[in-house]
Amino acid sequence: MRIETLIARNAAQQPDRTFVVAGDARLSHGDIDRFSSRFAACLSNEGVRPGDRIVFILDNGSEAVVSFFSAWKRGAVACPLHPSIKTEKLAEIFRSIEPAAVITHARFVSIVHAACDIYGRKPVIVAAQASSPIADALSYETLIGADIRFEPPENTHEDDLALLIHTSGSTGRPKGVMLSHANVAAACNSIAGYLQNTADDIVLSVLPLSHGYGITQMVTMAIVGGTLVLEKSFAFPRVILSRLQEEAATGFPLVPAMAALLAGMPDLSPETLPQLRYLTNAAAGMPPTTTARLQECLPHAALYLMYGQTECLRTTFLPPEEAARRPISVGHAIPGTGVFIVDENGLPVASGETGELVVEGPHVTRGYWRDEAATAAALRPGPNGMRLFTGDLFRADQEGFLYFVSRRDDIIKTRGEKVSPQEVERVLYALPGVREAAVEGVDDPVFGQVIKAHVAADTAAGLTERLIQRHCAAHLEDFMVPKLVEFHDALPKTATGKIRLSAATAAEVKENEESRIT
Repeated sequence: MRIETLIARNAAQQPDRTFVVAGDARLSHGDIDRFSSRFAACLSNEGVRPGDRIVFILDNGSEAVVSFFSAWKRGAVACPLHPSIKTEKLAEIFRSIEPAAVITHARFVSIVHAACDIYGRKPVIVAAQASSPIADALSYETLIGADIRFEPPENTHEDDLALLIHTSGSTGRPKGVMLSHANVAAACNSIAGYLQNTADDIVLSVLPLSHGYGITQMVTMAIVGGTLVLEKSFAFPRVILSRLQEEAATGFPLVPAMAALLAGMPDLSPETLPQLRYLTNAAAGMPPTTTARLQECLPHAALYLMYGQTECLRTTFLPPEEAARRPISVGHAIPGTGVFIVDENGLPVASGETGELVVEGPHVTRGYWRDEAATAAALRPGPNGMRLFTGDLFRADQEGFLYFVSRRDDIIKTRGEKVSPQEVERVLYALPGVREAAVEGVDDPVFGQVIKAHVAADTAAGLTERLIQRHCAAHLEDFMVPKLVEFHDALPKTATGKIRLSAATAAEVKENEESRIT
């Protein structure tokens, strides 16, 4: 199935049903189909061909949704990037994928022009929300209003590339994960199935449409003919709570940092969000204390704990009825796929033993854009097609439920022992007053590495390094107790809301690069 056929089908069956709500805009399935067809026709007239790459630098909004379906209707590959991207990185991506067009908001056009100057070429630039004409840029609003007939390209297939999603991975350099229409459709049909999505669902998402978790919200709602409410961030939780109430949202996807803020609202109760049918968590593990609080306050909302990678969009989910019993498990493989845990020789490990998670199924990536070495390292033939070696360490219990242990590169080696950061972080989150926690290994001349905890805590809790160490000592083996504790107002996060200590360093490096360029 090609993804653009979903919006054409919905427009034919329920043209007036709301598909996208963003700010003051409320667009129906018919509106999105009509606008995306006009835009696709205009892109064709500007020389964009099937297979070309189109870069999006867009906030969550109706423009992003229209742009995705326009690119797919033209047979092009959507390459969404987060609006916070810096000039040098954007130029590097331009050099790699050679885009035919860039669709962006007017306020980002200067960054696009600067990146084009470094790149040495200038693709077609389309600017949205411009208060006046912009030199060397077409108007998004003019294009979607054009009186022009759309002619679908010939010979398009579900195995054509739909997405290039860029992820830094462990190298820090952007890698383009290639996902076909068939990959995306397989993952999203499976997700919509276990979430029991229907046309009556209204999903509110603050997840950026530049990342897989956000994109799956849009595609699953297109699959079932539901409604997607887009917000730009979770910076003001009370505002989002009001939006959930106003729109009578039935689904709310979260990452752990958002979940912690929601769970920390003292007046959260079953009456707060009576229409909410389910919550989801992905991107990183949910602290059990947060899981328990959400289940206590919103018992009517099923909580799905999930795990995924950009390379396959979604990998596992835990049935909601298991969340209280197995709060740190990420469940089983999503329907229609398979997962395995293997040792360094690629052989299955026994229950309880740690190994690398391997994924197979129709959702597994085609590889990395123009990176044969990375593709060969991640993808290897299996009896049922290519298998993805995730680089993530997992274990399974005797009933087959899966547990994330760590990224292979994140394991801390101290005093001759291997320590999973997540195991220590779960204990930190169990201490009242801890809002955010992250653990890393720092070099030590005696022990090789020692554990350092980074904590953002409520001031009223009165936490000190000694109190935190005593709490950890009561729940962990001695080699796992943090030797160092550093307090912060808040921990650094990626664009998707994951707590990641390296995010602060990366941001500083990029800022320095930008200052040298400009």
